[in-house]
Amino acid sequence: MAKISLTVDGEKVSDEVEPRMLLVHYLREKLGRTGTVVGCDTSNCGACTVHLNGRSVKSCNVLAVQADGAEVTTIEGLAANGQLHAVQEAFRECHGLQCGFCTPGMIMQSVDLLNENPHPTEAEVRFGLEGNLCRCTGYHNIVKSVLYAAEHGSAHSEGAQA
Repeated sequence: MAKISLTVDGEKVSDEVEPRMLLVHYLREKLGRTGTVVGCDTSNCGACTVHLNGRSVKSCNVLAVQADGAEVTTIEGLAANGQLHAVQEAFRECHGLQCGFCTPGMIMQSVDLLNENPHPTEAEVRFGLEGNLCRCTGYHNIVKSVLYAAEHGSAHSEGAQA
């Protein structure tokens, strides 16, 4: 067992974990952050995307021990003071989901994309989301949601509002 300490959604946590435990399983099984979805377990789909020290990562591709000392933000940690994050609100407003399975990862990747490029073109949004797969929507409303968040002043930090 390995001891890890990290901050998840603003809360400091410490645990003993198996050295081979994936961050996605740690978040879901040990911390109950079930919004972080286990999709493919091969880093292909992006459903498990979280922010590690402010940048999006596929948590099925990161060991929990690699997050020791880090700050992790999950989909549950984006909302602040009972208010949805601007990108979450944009996905709601533009119906950027159907079954919802990919939505947490899409939102986390979108926040990172907008932090890096606050005013992307449609092509830049499509390129920025290429590592996240959706099998339902055809991506139209997802792209529309990201562009809506950019147009309406998406938050440029975790937990901040538009």
